[in-house]
Amino acid sequence: MDFKDKVAIVTGAGQGIGLEICKQLVARGGHVILNDLDAALTKEAVAGMDGEIGKCIGLSGDSSDMSVIQQMVDTAVVEFGKLDVVVANAGITLFGEFLSYPPESFFEVMKVNLGGSFFLAQAAAKQMKKQGLGGSILFMSSVTGHQAHENLAAYGMSKAALEMLAKNLVIELSPYKINVNTVAPGATLTERTLKDKDYFGTWENITPMGRPASVNDIAQAVLFMISDNAKHITGQSLVIDGGWTSVSPSPYKN
Repeated sequence: MDFKDKVAIVTGAGQGIGLEICKQLVARGGHVILNDLDAALTKEAVAGMDGEIGKCIGLSGDSSDMSVIQQMVDTAVVEFGKLDVVVANAGITLFGEFLSYPPESFFEVMKVNLGGSFFLAQAAAKQMKKQGLGGSILFMSSVTGHQAHENLAAYGMSKAALEMLAKNLVIELSPYKINVNTVAPGATLTERTLKDKDYFGTWENITPMGRPASVNDIAQAVLFMISDNAKHITGQSLVIDGGWTSVSPSPYKN
């Protein structure tokens, strides 16, 4: 998959899956606007890509803030002359029981996971339409958008909504040769999940393929979905979970 001189925005990319996507893109000649809310993580992530074929520019800020969204699009155009790809990877998980889930947590999850993705796609699609060269937009969903998880009603709802958004945008963006898809990771080893000492063992035991995903497993699937090899794929969701949703054993102890 060749991304030479392709220009991408990747949000929530200071670490984990987002960072790995950026690394893979710049290693293949792509140019990336790397966004993360944490300025220190953004700076560290960009510094770690020195010497790669492509270029990476860090832009820290809230990915659901309209001014930050427009700044990302404008930076891509000013620095590299165009925008080809968007990966709306930023998202937050706020656990809580449904019966006591507070409104402030609900609206924060929706603002970041849905609002940030929706309006980044909107701003990017306007730029892609203006360019007349097509493009690719990818939303980061989750297996929790397919399978119920304890204490994740709001989060799972937001991820399922992103998959419906991708389907709906097929109608509006296909005339401009912009394809829109989602990737839905299952259990994945990241800096956050590895803080749970039981995480690997739990998912190793209940994942049919015998292990949780690595960030590279997810990044490679993302790269395919945003590559020219997948231009005729649109409105689809690719689940990457080692077969877990096919059998769905519970990760919770009785």
